[in-house]
Amino acid sequence: MSYFSKILEILEKEWIETVELKRGEFLCKKGQNHPHFYFVVKGTLHVYMEDKKEQHTFRFGYENSIITPLDSFISNNPTKFFIQAIKNSELKRISRERFLEIFNSNDAYKNLWLEFLKSIVMNQLTREIDVITYSPLERIERLYKRSPHIFQEIPQKYIASYLRMKPETLSRLINNLPL
Repeated sequence: MSYFSKILEILEKEWIETVELKRGEFLCKKGQNHPHFYFVVKGTLHVYMEDKKEQHTFRFGYENSIITPLDSFISNNPTKFFIQAIKNSELKRISRERFLEIFNSNDAYKNLWLEFLKSIVMNQLTREIDVITYSPLERIERLYKRSPHIFQEIPQKYIASYLRMKPETLSRLINNLPL
């Protein structure tokens, strides 16, 4: 059983609320302190930042995944991110306080939490390396290899933002790939 499955098993009886979001609604906005941890039951969300020109997508949440404004969750300070539903979504949530109480209760649980955090860091590093060192076509191919479901779940404009390219570039390149 993977660390992710073990975390979900531990939390199975701990989810205290269900949150429903319609497409376009926000789970959280920049500047909010957001002390909750979520499991996506159904739907699709994206985590992004904005500058004066555009949105910059950092992560996606989709069915059977975890999503939270991690900066706020870890630091207990306001987040720098927006999390918005791309599709109607249903999430389960647990408070930061209860989550930390559970995962600080013994060394095995602490290690699971550390493994989870390591995986997030490694995924982010992989993505940063992709964006910096690979061509747009190679970025698409590498994302498809890692997460082919994204191309069925996520609209192309968000995938383009995630891969740091224009939607037109993504569309043109995808049409030439056997995905």
